[in-house]
Amino acid sequence: MILSAKNLHKTYKSGQKKVTAVNGVSLEVRKERMTAIIGPSGAGKSTLLHILGGLDRPTSGKVFLEETDIYKISDRERADIRNARIGFVFQFYHLLPEFTALENVMLPVLMRGRVAGAGAQEVKDRAREVLKLVGLESRIAHKPSELSGGESQRVAIARAIINGPEVLLCDEPTGNLDSRNSEAIYELLFGLKTGSRMALVVVTHDEKIAGKADEVIHIRDGMVA
Repeated sequence: MILSAKNLHKTYKSGQKKVTAVNGVSLEVRKERMTAIIGPSGAGKSTLLHILGGLDRPTSGKVFLEETDIYKISDRERADIRNARIGFVFQFYHLLPEFTALENVMLPVLMRGRVAGAGAQEVKDRAREVLKLVGLESRIAHKPSELSGGESQRVAIARAIINGPEVLLCDEPTGNLDSRNSEAIYELLFGLKTGSRMALVVVTHDEKIAGKADEVIHIRDGMVA
């Protein structure tokens, strides 16, 4: 087991009302397996994924990355864990528009600290390798505005895996794509899981995709259904 959650709750205030987005969720994610989190819009799927990835602190409950309780450590330590051990792929690609595909993919490595000279060249070489892995070796010098939606998502996936994460969290990764590109992206994700010891967690509303997962968690009204 690489990632686990115990009795997670997340509440927000909306005016005078209290809104419960996650309500008592516990789960386990295992290496080399795909876990699908499925449910209707507004069920709490994305909030749950953000909590699992250290992006959104729960109101109560615990999240463990192996033995580390990620909400018991400092913000800096949690940021370091996100950078080195957890990859994120979102529905909206969040690529920096002024940077090329290659530069966008290099960012997670460069964020670890100042890299220059031979080190910078090594990062470039690694980014090229990862872009080749996702089928974009011919598009490395293109900026996001010059890429299709499917290509942009492949760049986002390459950026998410360049540091060799143990867990890859995907939030509706094909929600912006047509059926042909959606299928290609999922085939890519399945291949990445198979070729490494990485755990893959995918939030989706697509029953067909969920049917390919090793484990399926149904979420409704913030709870495991």
